[in-house]
Amino acid sequence: MTDSSAVPNAAGQPTDTEAGTDSAVAILRPRTSNTEKVMRILIPVSMLAIAIVIWHLAVTINDIPRYILPSPADVANSLWNDWPTLAPALLVTLRITFTALFLALIGGVAMAILLVQSRWIELALFPFAVILQVTPIIAIAPLLLIYVSDTQSVLLIIAFLVAFFPILSNMVAGLKSVDHNLLNLYDLYGASRWQTLIYLKLPSSIPYFMAGLRIAGGLALIAAVVAEFAAGTAGQGSGLAFRLLESQYRLNIPRLFAALIMLTGTGVAIFGLTSFIAWLGLHRWHESALKREN
Repeated sequence: MTDSSAVPNAAGQPTDTEAGTDSAVAILRPRTSNTEKVMRILIPVSMLAIAIVIWHLAVTINDIPRYILPSPADVANSLWNDWPTLAPALLVTLRITFTALFLALIGGVAMAILLVQSRWIELALFPFAVILQVTPIIAIAPLLLIYVSDTQSVLLIIAFLVAFFPILSNMVAGLKSVDHNLLNLYDLYGASRWQTLIYLKLPSSIPYFMAGLRIAGGLALIAAVVAEFAAGTAGQGSGLAFRLLESQYRLNIPRLFAALIMLTGTGVAIFGLTSFIAWLGLHRWHESALKREN
């Protein structure tokens, strides 16, 4: 006789062999409809298209000069014609941004682990991290230009300092947010401090780490641009910040807008990449990435 409580197989039909076992409990994940998937893309794209049309109409109807507010067509032409100039600058900015973000991830996670191992170490080192975070970048840049001979290294240091603190603070919060009952259980079974760290604290801190990653990704790009403004770099090895200033001084406003669009697109891409990484790490088990059934 077939047991009606059997779990469905891959074809969606129940099987008899698994009836009465733990695998008989099927976990059904809520699915997103195709209409909702399309709307998630269609609505933002439509709003962006409407904004571009309004921008074009405002420039055309009011006959605004290009050196005050270029039309979308002027910006597109500048982006196409000035691509050989803007693309190398974008690569410089990207190199500084991702190098600083990578170093911030390593340094932030390592220091967070060090801080949570000892209360005395946390009291000794955490205030210095806070001081570096709250000190304005513009105030740090002139000192770094004096003590560091390479301008690119100065930009990297500043971007690193800005991206470092979100990773550190979120990791410390995550490592400290472990359920105390689980900590007591590990102590009961005689787990060492490193076993508790690797098998309990680090997995529990993953959502906090992902939140810090999303924040640090955008801040690293902002810091790379602001640091270049403060350092006053120029020449072939300069990033998009120099091209922005150059376009402003020459009243080449279409190129300025093109550089801004490139920076904005880069920021959106970094946010999308970090959000995708967070989704990969959390979508199977954490509440922040799971869709509600109701």
